Amino acid sequence: MRLWHQTLITRLPRQQLLGQHRECCALRGKGWMKPHSTVNYVFQHPMEYLFQYHQLVIEEMEKRGYNVGPEWKRLHYRGKHLPETVELSSEHFTTSNPIYPEHTDTYLRECLDNLSQKGIFIDFPESHHSIDRDS
Repeated sequence: MRLWHQTLITRLPRQQLLGQHRECCALRGKGWMKPHSTVNYVFQHPMEYLFQYHQLVIEEMEKRGYNVGPEWKRLHYRGKHLPETVELSSEHFTTSNPIYPEHTDTYLRECLDNLSQKGIFIDFPESHHSIDRDS
């Protein structure tokens, strides 16, 4: 379980992008607030942040020609097995970029290392690291 650094979404290979969609669906559904070391930080923020992140994943999937269930574009949707959550509101969206403050340059390097261990090498020049919340 992992949410890839936000800046990697557009560069993820097919398998990782589709896996990211499944991960977001799971977290928005019954996985919400279920501890897992690599995603625990997500639960420290409003669920609306996860929705925003998921929309970036969906946008990339659609750019690549994949079909995404339209229900996942609804803020209140939590999957087939949970009722919609009316407490969610776009008022809780963040204007921060990246959405999660934990998506620092250090986390980006960690994600790139993780991908390289899987044999996936994404060219990400140092000059492209415009996000530095490590300091």
